[in-house]
Amino acid sequence: MDDQESIQFHQEVTWSYSKYRLQFYKPAKTSRDTLTERLIFILKASSNNLSDISGIGECAPIYGLSVEPAAEIESMVQAAIDGLNRGTIQKPSDISSPAIRFAVESAWLDFTHGGKRLIVNQKNNSISINGLVWMNEKEAMLNEAFEKIANGYSVIKLKIGGLNFDDELSILHTLRQKYENRIIIRLDANGAFSFETAMEKLNALAEFGIHSIEQPIKSGQWDAMRMLCESSPIPIALDEELIGVEKKEEKIALLDTIRPQYIILKPTLHGGLYGSDEWIRLAEERDIQWWATSALESNIGLNVIAQWVQKWNPQLPQGLGTGGLYINNFPAAWQTNAGQLNFISTADLAAIEF
Repeated sequence: MDDQESIQFHQEVTWSYSKYRLQFYKPAKTSRDTLTERLIFILKASSNNLSDISGIGECAPIYGLSVEPAAEIESMVQAAIDGLNRGTIQKPSDISSPAIRFAVESAWLDFTHGGKRLIVNQKNNSISINGLVWMNEKEAMLNEAFEKIANGYSVIKLKIGGLNFDDELSILHTLRQKYENRIIIRLDANGAFSFETAMEKLNALAEFGIHSIEQPIKSGQWDAMRMLCESSPIPIALDEELIGVEKKEEKIALLDTIRPQYIILKPTLHGGLYGSDEWIRLAEERDIQWWATSALESNIGLNVIAQWVQKWNPQLPQGLGTGGLYINNFPAAWQTNAGQLNFISTADLAAIEF
């Protein structure tokens, strides 16, 4: 993928957008809130000549977490469309919103590759992924974990921080007792711990051989997070901490100050595809490992992220098993099976009219 500064959006393309409301099969609960539906915007780049080539991209901010205010997102999308059509937006970095930038990058790459919903040359057709267990009541979380493991997942990620902590420890105890070390366990606290209690909880969680924990405390506490990264018995991954950090020098300062063991990348939240590319390059220069996850995009966004991830030849299981969350999703270009995300075809996705 070329550097974003080398891209020039030309005027042989007309840009437009449409709205779509995704409905969850069941409420998706985190330590922050519970989601039952989400409004997304599909951006479209269409050829002005006689060809019928068009590229699409998904703008799907997570309100309360993304930098884009819910009340302003549609006007921001419209402003971006107007700027692209007038030519005042000429490259990805001209767009301030990460979610809109991701959608524009996706649509442009799709358009330049022939409108077939293929944004890179495929290197392989399979990506290792973790099985995500949503926050729920104790027994429901255990049953979901059992189901994921029975379906072939060897890496399980559990969202924690919303239950009684003893119940969460009990879930981990049961999983280790039943499966011993045959599974890898990742945790995501979504900033649920206070700094004052975080180390005590990390020590308790470490008894269960945890691979990593995402964002144990809320973002914006760089010094506190650095101390946790230095002392935690569980490797720490930054996620929300990266939101809103856009300039290269700011990214360098964050990584050099906190020195995390991992960073988690969501292009919708973390600067689009090219902004996430920069995060990866800076992390790898510092021997910080990474993996990518969906920000609960539909199959349109998931298809783009999966293809983008392949470019980097990822060494760790990714967090891309979210295609089955919605009742009314678009056709899938990728399918989950036994802990793998496998490429099928973009033909059905390319056939949809927007």
